[in-house]
Amino acid sequence: MQKMKCPERPSPALPFGLGARYAPDMISRIHPVYAQMGTTVFEHMSALARERGAINLGQGFPDEPGSPALVEAAARALREKSNQYPPSGGLPELRQAICGFYARRQELELAPEHVTVTSGATEAIAAAVFALVNPGDEVILFQPAYDAYAPLVRRAGGTVINAPLCPARFSYPLEAIEQAITPRTRVLILNDPLNPAGTVATAEELAAIARICVAHDLAAICDEVWEDVRFDGMPHRSLMSMPGMAERAVKIGSAGKIFGLTGWKIGWMAGRGAIGTAIARAHQFLAFTSPPALQWAVAEGLEREDLLTARSADWAASRERLRAGLERGGFVVLPNAATWFLCVDLAASGVSLPDMAFAERAVTQGVASIPVSALYEGPYRPQTIVRLCFTKPDAVLDEAAARLASLREALR
Repeated sequence: MQKMKCPERPSPALPFGLGARYAPDMISRIHPVYAQMGTTVFEHMSALARERGAINLGQGFPDEPGSPALVEAAARALREKSNQYPPSGGLPELRQAICGFYARRQELELAPEHVTVTSGATEAIAAAVFALVNPGDEVILFQPAYDAYAPLVRRAGGTVINAPLCPARFSYPLEAIEQAITPRTRVLILNDPLNPAGTVATAEELAAIARICVAHDLAAICDEVWEDVRFDGMPHRSLMSMPGMAERAVKIGSAGKIFGLTGWKIGWMAGRGAIGTAIARAHQFLAFTSPPALQWAVAEGLEREDLLTARSADWAASRERLRAGLERGGFVVLPNAATWFLCVDLAASGVSLPDMAFAERAVTQGVASIPVSALYEGPYRPQTIVRLCFTKPDAVLDEAAARLASLREALR
């Protein structure tokens, strides 16, 4: 038998990065989803904000360090509890706390075995897509959409079927959904409350979407990360709770959104029956598990109503402050019921620039935003809406509104 020999000297490494020259045969080996992919609009606008020293109301995150009680809970867990691998599905304490949270706040009955803790909600979305989408399957995506959905579906071999939502209400086109379904349609992804619009599906829309899923035997991936960031006394209702949806839905949540701790990357997904088993299996070969100290801290937080109430009250006040500042500056702000974002209608505000051009101009004047057209695919792509994050200190919001008002006056 011929023995394998190590080379006398290592082969030179191929350069990798912008401007690098790739070996020709390497280009063909890159999956087309990633070979054709550009930088996300969130990273693009945040990079411009860093370069210009602008106020970043584009990427969604609070500026503050988070609840001192939760930070202390994480520190205490680091000192006193295990720092080794927790179970892949998540710490029992956190899974039980998630079930209790949903029982109290949404009257949704789940058992710990239905819950899998993930490294953020995006990992949960990926696990759900990889578990439920087979090559050739069609997946309905409502637009505007979180820009991770479509690449994940395509990487799984699925075909994206876009269902555009129209400003300002962003209502669900129920007849169009029915017409778009074919024998190959297998999955529907619903983001409710909706980012970037900040709107909430009505009870009638949820019931109709559930009937469509049942009638056409569709699974539903329910991205509900904004479920507890809702205002004006509007309780959350999950698509999973609708008739016929208990064992055909995946419900996805996020501690990062609930507590404003986006860097912790603690999320979860819940599913019953075969779907619950499949998504847990997909998760174990993505992130496998998440930091145990953060899981213990989130478990404590979910059981403390005072922490949950305080965050919502603070964010509601910030929402109203930015809204008032924008309206004083002449902007038309679209209705908002949830999330950390307000949307401005540029055309209604007397600004003729399309949203991408306005966003590029605004960041040079000191404020980064997100052009909502970047979150649409297909021929229908409204270009008059920009999204602004309001989870910032009062002084920052006031200054941002003043800069945007000055820009609006300059453009008239």
